[in-house]
Amino acid sequence: MTTVRTGGAQTAEVPAGGRRDVPSGVKITALATGFVMATLDVTVVNVAGATIQESLDTTLTQLTWIVDGYVLTFASLLMLAGGLANRIGAKTVYLWGMGVFFLASLACALAPTAETLIAARLVQGAGAALFMPSSLSLLVFSFPEKRQRTRMLGLWSAIVATSSGLGPTVGGLMVSAFGWESIFLLNLPIGAIGMAMTYRYIAAAESRATRLAVPGHLLWIVALAAVSFALIEGPQLGWTAGPVLTAYAVAVTAAALLALRERRVTNPVMPWQLFRGPGFTGANLVGFLFNFALFGSTFMLGLYFQHARGATPFQAGLELLPMTIFFPVANIVYARISARFSNGTLLTAFLLLAGAASLSMVTITASTPYWVVAVAVGVANIGAGIISPGMTAALVDAAGPENANVAGSVLNANRQIGSLVGIAAMGVVLHSTSDWDHGAAISFLAVGLAYLLGGLSAWRLIARPEGRSAVTAAT
Repeated sequence: MTTVRTGGAQTAEVPAGGRRDVPSGVKITALATGFVMATLDVTVVNVAGATIQESLDTTLTQLTWIVDGYVLTFASLLMLAGGLANRIGAKTVYLWGMGVFFLASLACALAPTAETLIAARLVQGAGAALFMPSSLSLLVFSFPEKRQRTRMLGLWSAIVATSSGLGPTVGGLMVSAFGWESIFLLNLPIGAIGMAMTYRYIAAAESRATRLAVPGHLLWIVALAAVSFALIEGPQLGWTAGPVLTAYAVAVTAAALLALRERRVTNPVMPWQLFRGPGFTGANLVGFLFNFALFGSTFMLGLYFQHARGATPFQAGLELLPMTIFFPVANIVYARISARFSNGTLLTAFLLLAGAASLSMVTITASTPYWVVAVAVGVANIGAGIISPGMTAALVDAAGPENANVAGSVLNANRQIGSLVGIAAMGVVLHSTSDWDHGAAISFLAVGLAYLLGGLSAWRLIARPEGRSAVTAAT
């Protein structure tokens, strides 16, 4: 319950989620809109990639920057955004982020060159970083009871996954009918509705007086930016080229300085005490590997269908639909089965399922029927639909609702770093081979191994010590 003033000296007790008359569905919709835009942006850009390459005359390296530049600022600023949410309030930061994302989306649609589009995508990532951890924090605040919160997490993920699943098809249709610019204009009505609903229906969570570790965050940003530069530019410039070697040196130096600072200060960038709990550590490791696999494979498939099999953007979107439509369905299934099985058990089983399905495609060739690819990737995405809400619920259970802001920031940072590395890795694979089928086979191998490693991590760190929270373990 939260105490609010009703006039004069009188106070009234209001449910933590805000007004009593606001249905749960309205709250979930308001808090999912930001996540919908952030996720939709990745999937539709993957389908539009080939068209953007042709329209703006971009190289594969520039296209990778268009996708990964967004992820870079997203991952770099998530921890700082979590600290801001604690300091000035999650609702305020959520609305700020939505506003920045809204304006940056408009800038993307109006971008005349690849360089301008990359710059606008960097700003988009900054906006997404602001609203993502705040979205999870506001959801936890709005639904304080654990069983209801777990169910709402499943529905929240289902809304996001539905948009993600339909994203390639919608994106392909819009690119074919209105041009690649339309995929960014799609964010404008979604953002406007989300900001209005959040302002009207979501109660403000309490803020806490916390110091922001600005020097540490700057070192974190520098390290990630240098790693991104090395991964993306390495295939083009050469892995031993001067700029790439310099990027390696900058990344190592920034990481070393950050590690030294984290040991000496009272306001570290990372909440290291939470990592003492195996559940918290496991959820974050799963998050990194999951996003590496999911977004790496999505980036690769969007290009593969168009370049290797001659599909138009709309055809590629239709071909991806049977593979992605299972994702939201599995989210809904998770909401129903989460009370019967532990998160650790679900994560282990479905990560292994996704890994086995992905590895079945390492023999892909030009003669492999489309339906075989669709079934394999579709089965992997059934697993992904359970994994996504499962790891979020495991994280919240391990960290505790009182640490939702910072825990959400850490998980999302690790997930976005996984996306960044996964997309860059697929770019390296595709850049290093002139045979798209061979590149796809290597990509599926990397994706399958990432899922299997995630399953092992879930079993060892989440399933076995199920129920132990990071907070308990740290005290």
